[in-house]
Amino acid sequence: MSEELTIQEVTDGSELEEDFEDETIFERICALSEMFPTPVRNITSLAATLSWKGAVGAFRFGRSATWIASTSFMILFLPIVFEAEMAQMEQAQLQHQRQILLGPNAASGGMPGFPAGLGPPGGIQQTAR
Repeated sequence: MSEELTIQEVTDGSELEEDFEDETIFERICALSEMFPTPVRNITSLAATLSWKGAVGAFRFGRSATWIASTSFMILFLPIVFEAEMAQMEQAQLQHQRQILLGPNAASGGMPGFPAGLGPPGGIQQTAR
């Protein structure tokens, strides 16, 4: 008998739900908005609008600032980086040529016949006559 009661209770509950009409979310929000006074709704609407405009403005500013910073870097600093790289490549090329022509001591700046980094005694450099 207890089984019959529970079945009836379940069917009674579902009948109550069928009595209500289906509402959309928009209709529910409109109905809930009527619970709050007009000044509260106006302030909430203003806060939401200002937040959205602030986010859009921050995005636009960030986009412009990124463009200005990246193009300025390319115009101002990349030529300096390229020139430094070219100078370094020329120096490496000259050192490689010296090493090929004069031997391993010439690449490090040493004089022929002396270990790298050392010159003749007394610091006198040999000159070609």
